[in-house]
Parts: sequence; C-alpha cells; structure tokens
Amino acid sequence: MTLTLSRPRERARTRRSYVTRRNIPYLLIMPALLGFLVFKAYPILAAMYISLTTGAGAARSFVGLDNYVRLVNDPLFWTSLWNTGLILVVQVPIMLLLALLLALGLNSPSLRLRGLWRLGVFMPSLTGLVAYGVMFSVILRKDSGLLNWMLSLFGVTPIDWLGSPFWARIAIVIALTWHYTGYNAVIYLAGLQSIPKELYEAAMVDGAGAVRRFWSITVPQLRPILALTIVLSTIGTLQLFDEPFVLTGGGPDNSTLTISLYLYQNGFRYFDFGYAAAIAYALTLIVAVFGIAQMRLQKK
Repeated sequence: MTLTLSRPRERARTRRSYVTRRNIPYLLIMPALLGFLVFKAYPILAAMYISLTTGAGAARSFVGLDNYVRLVNDPLFWTSLWNTGLILVVQVPIMLLLALLLALGLNSPSLRLRGLWRLGVFMPSLTGLVAYGVMFSVILRKDSGLLNWMLSLFGVTPIDWLGSPFWARIAIVIALTWHYTGYNAVIYLAGLQSIPKELYEAAMVDGAGAVRRFWSITVPQLRPILALTIVLSTIGTLQLFDEPFVLTGGGPDNSTLTISLYLYQNGFRYFDFGYAAAIAYALTLIVAVFGIAQMRLQKK
C-alpha cells in the first residue's frame, strides 16, 4: 500500500516542479515567443534564403548573390529609389509643418467647438488606404474630376494629374498629405498639452512674444515628438505602396514607381520571388540606415 500511494505523489511533485516562481515568467512569454518565431523569425530567414535563389518550387536553384548584383545594375530599381526619395523629401516636411500648424490652432483656448474640429482633422487618417486612393483617383480625373472643376472656376486649364509624370508625383504628395496630416497633428496636440503652462506665463512676464515663445519653449519641448514623427514618416514613405498602386500603378513612364511597388511587381506579377526578396532586404537596409542616421542627427 505504501508503494502504490507514493508513486502518484512523486508524479504530482514532478509535475508541480515545472511550475515554479522562477519558471513562471518564461511560461508566460512562451506563447508570444512561439508566435514571433513562427510568424516573424521564420519568414525573415526564409526570405533571406529565397533572395539567394532563383526559380520557383522544385525548380528553385541556389544562385548566391546574383540577385543582389542584378539589383545594383537594375536601372528600374534606381528609378524607384529616386521616386521614393523625391516624394519623401517633398511630402514629409510639408505634412509635418501643416500638422504642427493644425496642432497649434487646435490647442488654442479661444477656439470654439475644439472637440469637433479635432475629430474632423483626425477623420482622414481613419479612411482605408485603398478607399481613399480610389476616392482621389475620382477627384483627380482630368475631364470630370472635382479638383479640375474647382480650378476651372479660376480660369485654370484642366491638369492631367494622373497622366503627366510631374503632376502624378504631385498627386501622390497631395493624397499622402491629406491622409496623414491629421494623424501627426493629434500627436503634436498631445505634446502641446503636456507642456507646463507656467513656462509660457513666465515667458510672457519677461516680455517674450508669440514667436519667441514658440522657438524657445514649444519647439524644444516638442523635440522628442518631432523626432518620433520624422522617423515614422520617413519609414512609412520609404515603404510607400498603396497610393501609387491605386492611383497610377507606378506610371506614367515609371514616374511614381516606388521601391515597394517594384517589389510587388517582381514578386506577384512576374513571380520572380528571389529578386523580390532581394529588393525587400535592400529596402530593409535603406530604412535602417535612414532611421539610425536621423536619430543620431537629432540627438546632436
């Protein structure tokens, strides 16, 4: 009887030994860790291997760094990189400046119905990417678009927003600015509301004007938030895909072809997954370099 009773007790003690105060944190993070390994780490490593191969399925063969050599010598890749950089340099400063001005206006104590205005500013960012892309494709039509109709009231001839290389880039900038300005304005508004009012009151007592208070108090206090929005906007623009895909398809004449769109075309139009994976890793490297450089410059 003693032997038969001791065995279940020993097994129960063995089972309970795995659940200790020391092991509980590891057991709690195990589901998240498994999810990361399956849905993040494995696809990253698989994409790295695919970037070193060519072909598909059983016909896939290892080619080493040939896809990366092809990438360096591919004029379309450099065209997509130039287009992405051009949109980045033009659109991000305009968007963040407008967002800051909107945040300053929404934070004004003399503004009535502030909640309604804040909701209206933030609403565009809630619109789906494809939905608002289709909406802008209708607005920017040359013959029957709303924007050209409004410009015609001032005697402006119709502009081929989506058919001209120059104006197609401007159309992408307009769409991006409309969609993301309110999102950044809300972030700036939260930062403005966290600045102590005593700083402004002390500056007013010392005779500082509105411009002086802005540069001496508002901008320094918002510096971490400004850095955050600059980095996030830069990374988002480098990964730009939805707007050129819906509005222009990368045209006309590849004038709005971005890196992400070029990646998509190689992977899902031409089924050249090895080369598409190489483009993806090149884009990852570019995003990492831009992010690190921006953070270091802003710290200085």
